[in-house]
Amino acid sequence: MNTTCCNLPRWLLAGLLALLVAACDPQNISELEEGLSTEADVRERFGAPEAVWDGPDGAQVYEYNRQPAGHTNYMITIGPDGKMTALRQVLNPRTFAQVQPGMMMEEVRRLLGKPMKITTYDLKQETHYDWRYLDGPNESDSKVFTVIFTPDLRVVSTLSVRDPDLDRSR
Repeated sequence: MNTTCCNLPRWLLAGLLALLVAACDPQNISELEEGLSTEADVRERFGAPEAVWDGPDGAQVYEYNRQPAGHTNYMITIGPDGKMTALRQVLNPRTFAQVQPGMMMEEVRRLLGKPMKITTYDLKQETHYDWRYLDGPNESDSKVFTVIFTPDLRVVSTLSVRDPDLDRSR
């Protein structure tokens, strides 16, 4: 038996799935409360994290990535007592401002989550990490934040531009 979805390219199916998951985020977030919700509550609503980072004072930070199709990445902190202590959407200008020249790639990755795209420019001896985010309430406010790294993966600079995908769909 052949179904239509099986004939779709894998990248399209992955993008549709990411959009579906992101659409559930507001409901899942509204069901969690800092200081009361547990690690089990977080995993029940968000599933397995993309990555788990060591946080301060024995906490763990769970990364829930919505790239490349989405505009958000969540960092959810679970305290040593197993309770959620913070839930933050990190793709925003306030967090971007924390990215400074000289930072190592892993520090940036822990701060912003997995990027939507990584591009290496051999001739320039640069690697660009890109994150899609919203700089306003509408899809037309989509932008791309780029961190430019040296060959040893230290931050050189950052920039934000209008999301090129907005112009491709015209």
